[in-house]
Amino acid sequence: MSFRSELQEFLIRGSVVDMAVGIVIGGAFGKIVTSFVNDILMPPISLLLKDGYFSDVKLVLRQAVLQGDEIITPAITWNFGSFLQAVLDFLIVGTAIFLVIKGMNKLKRKKEEVPAAPPAPTTEEKLLTEIRDLLEKK
Repeated sequence: MSFRSELQEFLIRGSVVDMAVGIVIGGAFGKIVTSFVNDILMPPISLLLKDGYFSDVKLVLRQAVLQGDEIITPAITWNFGSFLQAVLDFLIVGTAIFLVIKGMNKLKRKKEEVPAAPPAPTTEEKLLTEIRDLLEKK
């Protein structure tokens, strides 16, 4: 099999296409969650902090060295607000994905619980059953 035909078979395979669709939808979902956190959830929390935006919360480890208006050495800061915001994004995405998968599993279980009707016996099985019954009577 040539390289081109192997590559074509790999790319056309359903699982690869499903994975690509999942990645695209996941990226779009990540943007929605980030917007929700940044634009909806964090402004009220920032009001409680009275310190501007939550992502701007930081601890200054060393002040900047200035000479007039020029920065000689920049400040060293610990930007834990950005980290906490990223953790919050992750928790929201993880919870949403968990709920979607939980719903899908619940639907899958319902489908599995429905028992299939047993198939009707074939003519050969009917004949063998009649022979067995006749032999039992003798």
